[in-house]
Amino acid sequence: MRVSVDQAASVIHPLRTRVNPEHMVAELCYSNLTTLTNDMSPLPDLAESWTANTDFTEWTFKLRKGVRFSDGSPCTAKDVAATFVAILDPKTAAPARAIVSVIKEAVAVDDESALFRLHTPFADLPATMAYNATRIIPAAIAQGDLGRLSRESIGTGPFKLVSYEPDRLIVVARNEHYFMPGQPYVDRVEIRVYPDNSAETSALLAGDNDLMVITAQSEFGRLKGVRGVDAMQVPSGQFLNVNMACDAKPFNDLRVRKALSLCVDREALVGFVALGAGKPGDDVPVNSIYRFWKKQTPKKPDIAEAKRLLAEAGYPNGIDLALIASDNPGTRTQLAVALREMAKPAGFRITVQTMPHAAYLDQVWKKGPFYIGFYNTQQTVDGVFTLLYTSDAAWNETRWNNKAFDELVAEGRRTADEARRTEIYGKAQDMMYAETPSIIPIFFDLQGGKRSYVKGYALHPRGHIFRFERVWLDEGAPKRG
Repeated sequence: MRVSVDQAASVIHPLRTRVNPEHMVAELCYSNLTTLTNDMSPLPDLAESWTANTDFTEWTFKLRKGVRFSDGSPCTAKDVAATFVAILDPKTAAPARAIVSVIKEAVAVDDESALFRLHTPFADLPATMAYNATRIIPAAIAQGDLGRLSRESIGTGPFKLVSYEPDRLIVVARNEHYFMPGQPYVDRVEIRVYPDNSAETSALLAGDNDLMVITAQSEFGRLKGVRGVDAMQVPSGQFLNVNMACDAKPFNDLRVRKALSLCVDREALVGFVALGAGKPGDDVPVNSIYRFWKKQTPKKPDIAEAKRLLAEAGYPNGIDLALIASDNPGTRTQLAVALREMAKPAGFRITVQTMPHAAYLDQVWKKGPFYIGFYNTQQTVDGVFTLLYTSDAAWNETRWNNKAFDELVAEGRRTADEARRTEIYGKAQDMMYAETPSIIPIFFDLQGGKRSYVKGYALHPRGHIFRFERVWLDEGAPKRG
């Protein structure tokens, strides 16, 4: 099966992946304890079941029997425990560290039982274990040379790595040790990198590729009504955000952040940037696909109030700002340009700079004071907050560092009662709505395309769950190999 992606998979270390093609390669070669259904409920993966004590402070995950890594060595609860010890070690620089920081201790009870003792009660641990950067690795590597996994792949996933050219082609082949009988259904997957969206779409239409997991909004129309091609679309929690460094001028002043937020015509952006395939956002990073989402009063543009707030903050003659956008996806630049024009009447003089995505990741991401971010759906509300917005978040881009917000998120984690959790997470969302640590104007539908002979594949709202082991090529697929 030939799969196209729109950017390089520069990182294959399964505990350090950042972007969709990297998550894809890691999922092909490794397993999580759980995965997520399309309605975001936890589903067995490497673990076949799980149980908790009465107050959700201890969880036991029972592993499938007879699991082996791709090199033939057995995978046991010792490997699971060692993986999480490595994730929780700051030296590993694992994005999942903050997300699973609720774990106090991970131990192997026996070969097939992994016990997690938590700092506080946490009812969402099974769903959290589906986070993309919690793939299980061998204990010998977790406790030794972790750097090996930046060069090679040893996992329990359905495939094993054959070749790796991050900017061009990644090839995986069937893992004969995979624990699911009869899977994967295809023998080999080629992941082909297309930095140009138009060229990627053309390759699918020409039959040069079989599956295009993410299609740019600007290209999606080309797939509709084409014989032999299926256009796919699903609502998601994927969003663009305008990150503002809340720990430095001018964005440490709430009035400046609010003023900029009041310039945004969100309905217009859904049309202009998402081409209608999405919904407006109100500066809160969760939407209706999440449990515990709270509906807010829609934010509307108010240029007069924006000008008043900006003047009150000490900028009566306006303010000059430089906004940076990666070139991937192209919607980042579209949002930046639209924001520039929308904010002009209020006195924001914004210069937009677009840079190659690799340079953006190296020079701007998590460092810059004012830039466009892009994120997929996370596994839970807690997952969004602890990845991006708590003070100890792995990707704390805004440096909002709000202790009251941190305390609400921590309380939500240790609360088992559903009604109380709804109240707690609602308060956290109210706080973000009011204080605008970042501007979140759009949630996108996910769009993709495939040849009609590709069976068993559906877009997942999470954005980087693919399950290629369950996909097959039906009659009509071109002969190859």
